Amino acid sequence: MSEALAITPQMLVVMVLLGLTVFLFVSEIVRLDVAAISIMVLLGLLSLIPSLEGLTDTRQLFSGFSSNAVMSIIAVMIMGAGLDKTGVMGLVAKRILRTSGPRETRIIPLLSGTAGLVSGFIQNAGAASLFLPVVSRISARSGLAMSRLLIPVGFCIIMGGTLTLVGSSPLILLNDLMPDGMASFHLFDVTPIGIALVLTGTIFFLTVGRRLLPHIRSEGPSGESTMRYFQQVYGLDFVIREARLLPDSSLAGRHIGEIEREYGVVIVATFMHGEMRVGPWSGLLIEPRAHLAVLGQRERLQEFAAGANVQVVNQLDLFSEALSPLKSGIAEVVIPPGSHLAGKTVTELAMRRTYGLSVLAIHRGEETIRKGRRDIPLQPGDTLACHCAWDALARLEKDRDFVVVTSEYPHEELRPQKVHFALVFFLVAMGLILFTDLRLSVALFAGAIGMILTGVLTMDEAYRAVGWRTVFMLASLIPLGMAVQDTGTASWMARHILHAMGGASPWMLQAAVAVLTTLFALVMSNVGATILLVPISVHIALAAQSMGIDADPRVFALTVGIVASNGFLIPTNPVMSLFMGPGGYRTKDLLKPGAVMTLLYLLVSLTMINLLF
Repeated sequence: MSEALAITPQMLVVMVLLGLTVFLFVSEIVRLDVAAISIMVLLGLLSLIPSLEGLTDTRQLFSGFSSNAVMSIIAVMIMGAGLDKTGVMGLVAKRILRTSGPRETRIIPLLSGTAGLVSGFIQNAGAASLFLPVVSRISARSGLAMSRLLIPVGFCIIMGGTLTLVGSSPLILLNDLMPDGMASFHLFDVTPIGIALVLTGTIFFLTVGRRLLPHIRSEGPSGESTMRYFQQVYGLDFVIREARLLPDSSLAGRHIGEIEREYGVVIVATFMHGEMRVGPWSGLLIEPRAHLAVLGQRERLQEFAAGANVQVVNQLDLFSEALSPLKSGIAEVVIPPGSHLAGKTVTELAMRRTYGLSVLAIHRGEETIRKGRRDIPLQPGDTLACHCAWDALARLEKDRDFVVVTSEYPHEELRPQKVHFALVFFLVAMGLILFTDLRLSVALFAGAIGMILTGVLTMDEAYRAVGWRTVFMLASLIPLGMAVQDTGTASWMARHILHAMGGASPWMLQAAVAVLTTLFALVMSNVGATILLVPISVHIALAAQSMGIDADPRVFALTVGIVASNGFLIPTNPVMSLFMGPGGYRTKDLLKPGAVMTLLYLLVSLTMINLLF
């Protein structure tokens, strides 16, 4: 098969469209999804020209939207949102800190390894979204800068996406892009490769990589950030501290309201007999050895610690999750005209017990009332500054006795009681993939619809969980990938690459495909690189076989699927793009660790692929 393949008008048009696609993705003149849709429509319009009839089948132009790969990605996004909705990731953060303590050398491998493992079953971008608040909480409690944590976590999420065929978009796409008749890959066929990559990343950041991490102090949320607004508006320096009753503490056997009046503090949460209460009733009796979350001015807290014989710690431990900025904070509510609360005191209303509000101050006219606020009758127009759980505030938005002024707070309703349903249907989906011949999309949607039917997610929440930009970009590029193969463009390009490389060995050809894939993934998306290069890589291997070179088309296709995730150098990968802002990174901060990791990724992935296949 040494004869040259004649180039046709269809092949010329496809190559022009390939170049235009790369240009649009690199320049970002328009959004990536808009660019992909434009290329798809242009492909259909050009097929109307008489000499270009074979460019594409317009009847199949939108088939990408119903493809197995696209539907699989949608299902994975929904299941990831279901796991997030049950609060699983908050428990993960708590467990990691309890296991590792505040030491960076222990937090980084444990956090990164966990993130890598999770990303093997949840699409990379979804795993990044789940772990961003986890890293934020761990940063706040450990004192480590987020910039020291997000790069290792992000890199391991990218590498962990190679643990299974559902962890990253390139691998979800892989089987659909391979020619008919070629043996498909199964869910865990790539797992050894993913394990080797995640271990490489973890070891790297435990050794040389730690020295390459930037140290940027960013304004992430902390245990005290819930107090900032109150401090600015009312001029009070309030903080939350955790207090543990010592054996002979004078607080045991006393009511919360009595303690608060004596010491001028507010007890915003209690932990007794294994039960956590946020906004406890003022009549609640404090038991021996109770744990309290106490809000107050620093000098008042010092007096409280000395007079009540309690141990006060600066970092929240038991209450870190319940009182995190994502769960609770300072809010303002107004008593409107006609409210049934007017004329009644905070004590009479049992405000904490009834509404979940710990009233810190009453703002009336130009006066801010702090002392005796519980015993002053409320008036229409009073603004109450309160500490509360966000879910309690969300309920008050429907109560006509209040007008909720605070609008910028997390409105997400977590459903921890549904965690068993989420885990069961996630395992059902995995089981169907492993033990049946169902298509990947059907198996994954069985898990997704199970979560919806059992109330883990509502249907509207499922719609919001889907990254429609990613879906449209992926589905719109599939017709171009088909055109690359159907018009003979892939075969033509493969032969010219082989001719340029002479009689190269299979290893060299595979390495060239890997480097080409890395470059494409850096300048466009990993999805785009996969769709365009899998057909070309298969044809390179087939052409090499015709020349007597032992090249396996299936292995070359897998090389593209794995290496398309090699996006550490610049923030074009969705994971690192998401982490840039919270980490306070600039592109140059990724260059040093990213350059080393790019080379390690290529070396480890190529070695493992050839050892396994």
